[in-house]
Amino acid sequence: MDYSKESIELHKKYRGKLAVVSKVPIQTKDDLSTAYTPGVAEPCRQIAANTEAVYDLTIKGGTVAVVTDGSAVLGLGNIGPEAALPVMEGKAVLFKEMAGVDAFPICLRTQDVDEIVETIVRIEPVFGGINLEDISAPRCFEIEKRLADRLSIPVFHDDQHGTAIVVLAGLINALKVAGKALPERRIVISGAGAAGTAVSHLLLSAGVKDLVVLDSKGVIEKNRADLNPPKQALAEISNSRGITGGLSDALKDADVFIGVSKPDIVNAEMISGMADNPIIFALSNPIPEISREAAIGAGASVYACGRSDDPNQINNVLVFPGIFKGALAARAKILSPELHIKIANAISAMVPEPSTEHLLPSALDRTVADTVAKTVVAYFGNN
Repeated sequence: MDYSKESIELHKKYRGKLAVVSKVPIQTKDDLSTAYTPGVAEPCRQIAANTEAVYDLTIKGGTVAVVTDGSAVLGLGNIGPEAALPVMEGKAVLFKEMAGVDAFPICLRTQDVDEIVETIVRIEPVFGGINLEDISAPRCFEIEKRLADRLSIPVFHDDQHGTAIVVLAGLINALKVAGKALPERRIVISGAGAAGTAVSHLLLSAGVKDLVVLDSKGVIEKNRADLNPPKQALAEISNSRGITGGLSDALKDADVFIGVSKPDIVNAEMISGMADNPIIFALSNPIPEISREAAIGAGASVYACGRSDDPNQINNVLVFPGIFKGALAARAKILSPELHIKIANAISAMVPEPSTEHLLPSALDRTVADTVAKTVVAYFGNN
């Protein structure tokens, strides 16, 4: 179904999807004096004497900034900060709806790494966490790293780590359905941008031994002279069999295909050349690398994609609301790969008996955020 018309009507009707709502009534002079002057002076004094009190006395302890530069929005590309705003508003709505976390969209009119980092550093006092969104690779890697080094609040690039966590959760259950184990599988990832790079690193951290990653020019391998630093790093830790060539070469005898690249690049012949009971995660959105019908028809045992009309939707909304709800509660700073793996396992365990058309909880399941949040809090309580 094409939701374009309905979406335009909704956005015009409401002029966006967010509003600021007061938590306290302002009906009397006493209300005004307590919430504002002169009463507000005392919280200010307490915070001035002890900065940590800001978490208990203001919105900081429950609020996330959703920050973008508009350079890599959905499947739309570099469309700029104004055009990115509807997506960031939507993200903020999901934070609130799924986890009760307040979030605010921050769309920056700059794509300079230094300027983005300095801007976010300067707004840190207001927010308890930073969710980076739709920032193109490889700049997103440097921005996240520099912010993590400088901020005292958690930084999470959802396009990287939210995608990686939910892919791992789905893959854990897909492998159960296919009767296979994770460490021994041959896995191919098409796409070496933010999502593909993060998925690669998380799968390797989870124990995958045989991983091949491709970009638009083919297999990423050590002898290629055109690799940027993040891809050079991938070349050092992947492709242990030294495969060269394109996607058809990489997919021969592979158990799993994970696509985070572009539409219609996988065909039936490629799937028929994979190992028995192959698993296909075709996550290019809105048009996947191969359709469900074509993949299943060619012999895929399990299929998932990023579309909401597919029974197996791989959706980041299963991750980011809960991870920030937990991180805010724990006042965490660093969200490590070890924690990401624990979250993936917690999400996959919510479907104790996965099937070909039920790998993960529904994207609308409000209990997922609580499960993820409890996993985060328990992790920091034990470390």
